[in-house]
Amino acid sequence: MRTAPHPVVSRQQWLSARLAHLENEKALTRERDRLAQERRELPWVRVDKPYTFQGPKGRLSLAELFGEHSQLIVYHFMYAPEWDRGRTGCSLLSDHLDGPNLHLAHHDVAVSHAPLAQLQAYLACMGWHFDWVSSLGSDFDEDYQVAASKGCCHE
Repeated sequence: MRTAPHPVVSRQQWLSARLAHLENEKALTRERDRLAQERRELPWVRVDKPYTFQGPKGRLSLAELFGEHSQLIVYHFMYAPEWDRGRTGCSLLSDHLDGPNLHLAHHDVAVSHAPLAQLQAYLACMGWHFDWVSSLGSDFDEDYQVAASKGCCHE
């Protein structure tokens, strides 16, 4: 598809447009900061349901995912069992998890609904090394409204 020619303007017109755009970027940053604060202030919920996950070393409970650590970061990587690959956006973000892995190793794990063998194959294909477990067979994704279902979120 051919796009319309991009306008070429004077430096002053460009600068005016750039400064207007910068104000929009600053507004977005302030809104993102506000939303991040709102997320940090969300109430907690007691988890009484016995969720289990499949990891490379077998079945793990949610508590076992914590290991010896007091906090757990769960990244819901959108990868449904019927997909042949993970979501592009999730894959892009995951490309950056191994860099800070030394810091995240204290409380980091990725969770997807796809079967463990499928996750491990994709992990190897992408050259990633972070922990990745499958929630397949558990209500975890549905209960926390993060399920990657057919037709959802797949690019």
